[in-house]
Amino acid sequence: MTERAGRVCPVERANSLDNRMRRWVQNPWKLLGPWLEEGMAVADLGCGPGFFTLPMAQLVGAAGKVIAADLQQGMLDKVDEKIRGTEFEDRIDLHRCEAESAGLPQDLAFILAFYMIHEVPDQEAFFAEMAAALERGGRLMVVEPPFHVSRAAFERMVTRARATGLEEAARPRVWFSKAVVLEKPGG
Repeated sequence: MTERAGRVCPVERANSLDNRMRRWVQNPWKLLGPWLEEGMAVADLGCGPGFFTLPMAQLVGAAGKVIAADLQQGMLDKVDEKIRGTEFEDRIDLHRCEAESAGLPQDLAFILAFYMIHEVPDQEAFFAEMAAALERGGRLMVVEPPFHVSRAAFERMVTRARATGLEEAARPRVWFSKAVVLEKPGG
C-alpha cells in the first residue's frame, strides 16, 4: 500500500471522486446491492472521500459495520466530516492503512477495492492479506480503470489473486471499468 508520488489520488482532488455525475454512472447501490446484506461486516478499501462508504453503510443496515480504510488521513477526514452527527457515525469505523499493509480486521464478509489496486506495488502480498481478512465465503470486489490498467494487466492481477486461494465468483459489468468478484472458498 506504499504511497508513491503521482500514484495515489491526492486529497485535493477528492471532490472529483464524489459527484452527481459519477453517482449516475457508477451507482453505488446498483453496483453493491447484489453483494451486500444487512448485518454484514464490510470494508471500503481506498475509500477516498467516501463515495461508496455511505451507501455501503445503508446497505448493511444498523446491525452492520463498515470500515472506511485509506492510506491518506485527509481522505478519512473527509469521510468523518460526512458522517459526524449522523446515524452512520456508529456504523462506520475510520481506519488508516499502513504503508505496507491495509491492516484490516479478520472475518470480513465483503471488501471493495475500487480503482486502487493498480496503486499497490506488491499485489501478491495485497491479495494474500485480503484473503486472510475475509471470512469463509467472503468476497473481494476489484474494479480497475481502463486508463491505468490494460486487459492483460487486469488478467495478471486476477491470476495473482487466484494464487492466494481466492476464486473467481463473477465478472460484474461496471461502466468504463474492468471488474471481478473474488471469493474465499469454504462459505
